Amino acid sequence: MDRRTMTEKLFARKLPGKEAAPGEIVTVEPDLIGMHDILGHVVVDIIESLAVKELKAADRTAIFIDHAAPPPSPLYAKIHKQLRDFARRHGIKMFYDVGYGIMHQVVFEEALVKPWDFFIASDSHTVTLGAAGAFATGIGSTDIAYAIVTGETWMKIPESYRVELAGRLREWVYGKDIVLALIGMVGLTWANYKALEFTGEGLRGIPMADRLTVSNMSVEMGAKAGLFEVDQVAIEHYRGMGISVRELHPDKGAYYRDELTIELDRLEPMIAAPPGLDNVKPVSELEGLEVDEVFIGSCTNGREEDFEAAARILKRGRVHERVRCIAIPATRRIYLSLLRKGVVDTLASAGCTVTYGTCGPCWGGHFGVAGPGEVILSTSNRNFIGRMGDPSAKIYLSNPAVAAATALRGEITDPRTGV
Repeated sequence: MDRRTMTEKLFARKLPGKEAAPGEIVTVEPDLIGMHDILGHVVVDIIESLAVKELKAADRTAIFIDHAAPPPSPLYAKIHKQLRDFARRHGIKMFYDVGYGIMHQVVFEEALVKPWDFFIASDSHTVTLGAAGAFATGIGSTDIAYAIVTGETWMKIPESYRVELAGRLREWVYGKDIVLALIGMVGLTWANYKALEFTGEGLRGIPMADRLTVSNMSVEMGAKAGLFEVDQVAIEHYRGMGISVRELHPDKGAYYRDELTIELDRLEPMIAAPPGLDNVKPVSELEGLEVDEVFIGSCTNGREEDFEAAARILKRGRVHERVRCIAIPATRRIYLSLLRKGVVDTLASAGCTVTYGTCGPCWGGHFGVAGPGEVILSTSNRNFIGRMGDPSAKIYLSNPAVAAATALRGEITDPRTGV
């Protein structure tokens, strides 16, 4: 193969001397294997049932306590203890306990995964690290257990789809709007077991935070991975961390199974309305709908840039008296930076409940789940029925600026005109 997509290049790195093509099933050695408290105990149970003495990938395994952190029940306290004991028993050094934050963001912040790496974890939003130019994907607990024990995993090399980004985003329009617009265009199954590759001159204006959001939600279209080029934006990000990385681009003329273009300067703030992620509408179509809770956070939109955008709006007033506004920066590092910048003060003074480092209400865990019939506007990634609490609750998804404007007004609001 002389003209390769980015996906094919990443697999070629793992398969030196071989000419593996999309559709072939191969065995690779992941650079990092991850699991968290929701499914990690399943992985541990499987491994312990095998009674193996040595874990070949112990030094490449990372465990995160993030979904139910701190534990909201005795059950989760027991699970957390089980994971701590397992890590100590097998010498797993990369253990991120309560307080570090959400796995996908911690992996990015700590550069546990870098461009050209191969990352698997027991969580579907592992695809987030595609923004860093890594092949990152979520797989099942049994396969994670096998990988930790043997140091290898199997994978069918996916075909690649190309999404070209043209133009520049306008004010109050973000990565969340790119990916919601894309889902609205193609639906929930378009990219089943495909690797989405985001390319084009529009990349120059898209910061890493927005790239992470887009890659994070690539899985909502069924994608196996959501990759961004490793261009100057990415290189400068890693240079700032003292890390030198190689560029990654598709070869000119590389074959893509399907392609489409998104014109960034034509996008506006978008909302995914219930009952599903593909029910995408411009915010203008939903303005005036009253909400009971606003959630700003999650691995999708819990980054520093997200809260800075929200704070620009929330400093104009106070959260509506009828609304609960929950703000959860994804990691302790983000929280501390926002604290030093005064952003946490802005959020709390506006009436938000602020904490950090947990998935919280995104998956209906704690810190703000919905009651019967309530309406939530969330910056997270899924609006499935029952995802954030009572099955009768209605979940709308948006970018952080729309969420902040909505918190102030108590109804869905366009940040460009409503506040």
